[in-house]
Amino acid sequence: MIGVAPPAYDPAAPTTANTLPVGAPATVRAYVGELFRRHRRAFLLLVTVNAVAVVASMAGPYLLGSLVEDVSDGAGALRDLHLERSVALFAVALVVQAIFVREVRLRGAMLGERMLADLREDFLVRSVGLPPGVLERAGTGDLLSRITTDIDRLANAMREAVPQLAIGVVWVALLLGGLAVTAPPLAPAVLIAVPLLVVGCRWYFKRAPSAYRSEAAGYAAVAGALAETVDAGRTVESHRLGARRVDLSDRRITEWTAWERYTLWLRSVLFPVINLTHVTVLCSVLMVGGVFVLQGWITIGQLTTGALLAQMLVDPVGLILRWYDELQVAQVSLARLVGVRDIEPEQGDPSVSPDGRTVRADDVHFGYRAGVDVLREVSLKVEPGTRMALVGPSGAGKSTLGRLMAGIYAPRDGVITLGGAELSRMPAERVRSHVALVNQEHHVFVGSLRDNLLLARTGADDAELWAALVAVDADGWARALDDGLDTEVGSGGVALTPAQAQQIALARLVLADPHTLVLDEATSLLDPRAARHLERSLARVLDGRTVVAIAHRLHTAHDADVIAVVESGRITELGSHEELVTADGAYAALWRSWHG
Repeated sequence: MIGVAPPAYDPAAPTTANTLPVGAPATVRAYVGELFRRHRRAFLLLVTVNAVAVVASMAGPYLLGSLVEDVSDGAGALRDLHLERSVALFAVALVVQAIFVREVRLRGAMLGERMLADLREDFLVRSVGLPPGVLERAGTGDLLSRITTDIDRLANAMREAVPQLAIGVVWVALLLGGLAVTAPPLAPAVLIAVPLLVVGCRWYFKRAPSAYRSEAAGYAAVAGALAETVDAGRTVESHRLGARRVDLSDRRITEWTAWERYTLWLRSVLFPVINLTHVTVLCSVLMVGGVFVLQGWITIGQLTTGALLAQMLVDPVGLILRWYDELQVAQVSLARLVGVRDIEPEQGDPSVSPDGRTVRADDVHFGYRAGVDVLREVSLKVEPGTRMALVGPSGAGKSTLGRLMAGIYAPRDGVITLGGAELSRMPAERVRSHVALVNQEHHVFVGSLRDNLLLARTGADDAELWAALVAVDADGWARALDDGLDTEVGSGGVALTPAQAQQIALARLVLADPHTLVLDEATSLLDPRAARHLERSLARVLDGRTVVAIAHRLHTAHDADVIAVVESGRITELGSHEELVTADGAYAALWRSWHG
């Protein structure tokens, strides 16, 4: 078959959504098997009620064939009695069929909803348990498309495709069985159309999976480009990058729609083949059956029953192929959702535990891509209770070093230890109990203010919650809320300003009470005076704790005990504010340019 070719490969076009993997076929099969094992009783019940409904639907062709047989034999008065009995049986069969068809739809919908709920919960639980570094590197567009588009595509498949496929397979099997029982010589006639169906389906399903994967990846690229443009709108506008971003979005949309058109063309070839198969089945049964009747091998009643059963095959075969096609789209989405199962969670070694609070980095190298190091030959030591500031130009590696010291990433070479224990070998929960990272990304979750704070320490009472708010100067606006701690915030509740949301994040930090903190632009959304006031408040609360602050405002560095200057991925200067100003190096130049 010749037709539209798939879109030409573009080296610049994304072939995968990004760093989150797509599940391997074995992973997808294992997960589907697990879902069916969880719901095997509901699945067996669905098959059973469907079987009853199909058997009841076969009563009509059988009774009609019997009547035709009686008419052809000239049964006379017996025919009238048979007709009355057949009508009564047909009425009973219709009632049974109606009842069980309703049950089939109900049980199928219930099974689909339960499996969809399990899938959503499994994806969420597994995603939350992923290593923080994996989530940080994952693209916004990919995460959004998996949570929204892929779930939406799977919703239809889970609700309808899986139950309907089960129904269709049982339907076809019973109809073929009924044909073999009532008119055995006609059963092989149905197989005449099988080669045509097999050739058409093989052609289609050889091309469809990869096309649908490319279509999904293309949509993720579109979502990513649009999300990045919106998120960085001010930067795009200030640097006059609008035309470039529009061109990128146009290119991504063009690539995506090309794959959409290609998959649509594939379906436009498959569906006529299916229709031709239906016609072939019916014609072969009628023609072959007519010859058999003339030869006396079957009766006219058997031919009638066989033709009606063959005609009934149209619906279940179409049902199977239609929903199997739907599953090609769903399979890609399922593979993208299940792909997180291929990422091994960082279990850590429970026996690894810190003996002290000293943080050390020894000859650390790290890069986000193979062969490209962001940090090189980094070594430093942070004593307990020390306030260290990391300063340097943008892109020097300050935030990356902070994340390494918080245990978010593991170094490629070298080690980072806390109390002599390697951070990358410790269980994640243990690391979080000792070290906390607070950056400019803050979240207000839907719920009450109290619920947002209790995320840090579930057992905290109201007095402790208010104390944490006082510590970050948030008690003023919090007490002004109508319901205080019970006020609903977030989407659908009281809208908080970015500064208030950041204060909530810092209040969680106070409640979590770790002994070592990494602050990366923790006060970036506050004006300089408010930020200075908040940092002084935090200094009182965090007295005695180890603090590593990525300093973008140099007054933070001025107050630090030790300043590390990071340039091009290396620590080039280390000392106090006075020492580094006196040394008249890179830090002194930064201080003069900032302080005037």
